[in-house]
Amino acid sequence: MDLHTVDRSGAQTESVGVLPATVGIMEIEAATAGRALVVIVDDRPDTDSIGQLVTELLGEAGFLVDGIVAVAADEVAIRNTLNTAVIGGVDLVVSVGGTGVSARDVTPDVTAEILDREIPGISEALRSSGLSAGSLDAGLSRGLAGVSGSTLVVNLASSRPAVRDGMATLTLLASHVIAELSGLEG
Repeated sequence: MDLHTVDRSGAQTESVGVLPATVGIMEIEAATAGRALVVIVDDRPDTDSIGQLVTELLGEAGFLVDGIVAVAADEVAIRNTLNTAVIGGVDLVVSVGGTGVSARDVTPDVTAEILDREIPGISEALRSSGLSAGSLDAGLSRGLAGVSGSTLVVNLASSRPAVRDGMATLTLLASHVIAELSGLEG
């Protein structure tokens, strides 16, 4: 898809590859970094706000978010959700929650099972930036990052500070990884 500026006669004057939306006489299209899915791992019923925050931050970074899926902290539910996302062809899965040290925190364990290749640098960057920002749960997170098929899968701790800081770090790295996986960068 292309970005076109349109003069009053309707003639297109410019073209750049991106997704469309029309405003007035100018066709404006937003570039996308890729398709993403947000997975909230939590046994509590109210997880909407953190999912909305992740979705908003992904949108600001140019990602098209397919949706938010909330699952219980259950290995089978998490595995099924992650596998469905990978099979569905999203470029990025951001799971939030279940990365701590309690017995119910199984997200990294399940994620390790579905990854073809781990990318420890992303996990390390998320922990480091989280600690620097004062988010202890981000710094102590067991979260993983890696590739399953052609999908980047990343686990984040679930506090708002961990998510805000983690997304600031992740979006830059994720865009680079997705470009490499799609063959756009060498």
